[in-house]
Amino acid sequence: MHSGPRANLFTTCTVTKKTIHTLELGGRRLFVRVDFNVPIRDGVIGDDTRIRAALPTLSYALERGATLVLGSHLGRPKGTVNQELSLRPVADRLAELLDRPVVFADDCIGEAVQTALGQVGAGRVVLLENLRFHAGEEANDREFAKALAAPVDGYVNDAFGAAHRAHASTVGIVNHVQDAAAGLLMARELRYLGGLLRSPSRPFVAILGGAKVSGKMEVIENLLGRVDALLIGGAMAYTFFKARGLPVGRSLVEDTLIDATRQIERAAAEHGVRLELPSDHIVTPRLEAGAPCETLAVDDPAIGDRLGVDIGPETARRYADSIAAAKTVVWNGPMGVFEIESFAAGTMAVAHAVANSEARTIVGGGDSVAAIGRAGVGDRITHISTGGGASLELLGGRRLPGIDVLPDAGEGTD
Repeated sequence: MHSGPRANLFTTCTVTKKTIHTLELGGRRLFVRVDFNVPIRDGVIGDDTRIRAALPTLSYALERGATLVLGSHLGRPKGTVNQELSLRPVADRLAELLDRPVVFADDCIGEAVQTALGQVGAGRVVLLENLRFHAGEEANDREFAKALAAPVDGYVNDAFGAAHRAHASTVGIVNHVQDAAAGLLMARELRYLGGLLRSPSRPFVAILGGAKVSGKMEVIENLLGRVDALLIGGAMAYTFFKARGLPVGRSLVEDTLIDATRQIERAAAEHGVRLELPSDHIVTPRLEAGAPCETLAVDDPAIGDRLGVDIGPETARRYADSIAAAKTVVWNGPMGVFEIESFAAGTMAVAHAVANSEARTIVGGGDSVAAIGRAGVGDRITHISTGGGASLELLGGRRLPGIDVLPDAGEGTD
């Protein structure tokens, strides 16, 4: 049911990594890998959440006299310069948030970086241009990594959202600096997500949604041995329905995974995990705002050639009851096409149920985080993960190269 390198309980999930708190910072130049992959259109930043998430680490280092060289990717320029994917607008916003100047370097290696550093003194900030303008970044090219490290003597990775990528700025650079550590955001992610898998308070309930079973297969498999209940929603539920012989209309089904869903149900039973699927759903003939919709039981053949777009109210109430009884809740993936108002009720109901829970609650994945924001309940969630793909891979038991390469607490770098 899975492929790729897997972590055990004594690797990614439980090892304590060296953090920025252990570094001597005064008078140092630090390369800080941040995740400033934010939406920018016509030079305007649409959402600065990821920039704000880095502020605690940056402020901590600056207050202790470090000079910061910040590196990030933006989008997928594929090794070529694309001014629409320039990080220049981020420099201006970061300066506002830090309330201090941020010098922008027109490149991320070489003379442009030295020029930018010449314009700042101790305790200042340089933001490099998009790392992915160079093919060497995604290739984890040794010479490119060495060039990134050339102006600095220490390294901090605070980009959990990129920790599942073995790139020059997340892995290769560590071999060329005096010491390395996790930033405060990275440490927080590992504390919550690692602790979730290591020693959750029970009952432990996982809620998984989204479009495809294939995207969550490893997560399901890894969680089955840990959770007490697994609540399934979103389009991925329809592959389970088809495996059970239920009518699915034109709903999204991954036919190649029908046998795999049967294996999941058998494994859940073997582990004593309560696997819950929707009992009712919202169906519509068209995936568009204003389209007519109807609530049906999932075994009702009246779905015809329509498609399912949300869990129904009965399912939402049942899932809310399971969430209310939990001590630990993790949620990844919406319950339906919540971007369309008339298909959003199920996702919003789950968002409010998670927020109202007295459990430790962890939400990951871009759509789930967006749903929490739309519901206005972000301040009532224990931890909102900044890394969609990274959090999925960690929950799925995979090792994350950007974390593995950081020294364990008490260790130095090579």
